Amino acid sequence: MKSFSYVIRDEVGIHARPAGLLVKEAKKYQSNVVINKAGKKAEATKLMALMSLGVKCGDTVEVEISGADEETAFEGIRTFFENHL
Repeated sequence: MKSFSYVIRDEVGIHARPAGLLVKEAKKYQSNVVINKAGKKAEATKLMALMSLGVKCGDTVEVEISGADEETAFEGIRTFFENHL
């Protein structure tokens, strides 16, 4: 399992549009991608679960990636967060 912490910079947090893009990105990989905010977890492939975390600008999330292609998924997801969130 690989993981990284990230402070959300998008001024409105993980709302509908970036959450939809994140779901699309996470579905590219075989690995399981889980977003953890203050003890609440959501799979990155589930839009409503992601939005229910209530991630706002300035919040820190922990991203956990595990599975067959976790190296590739780690790089792709981390790049996505840096470019979009």
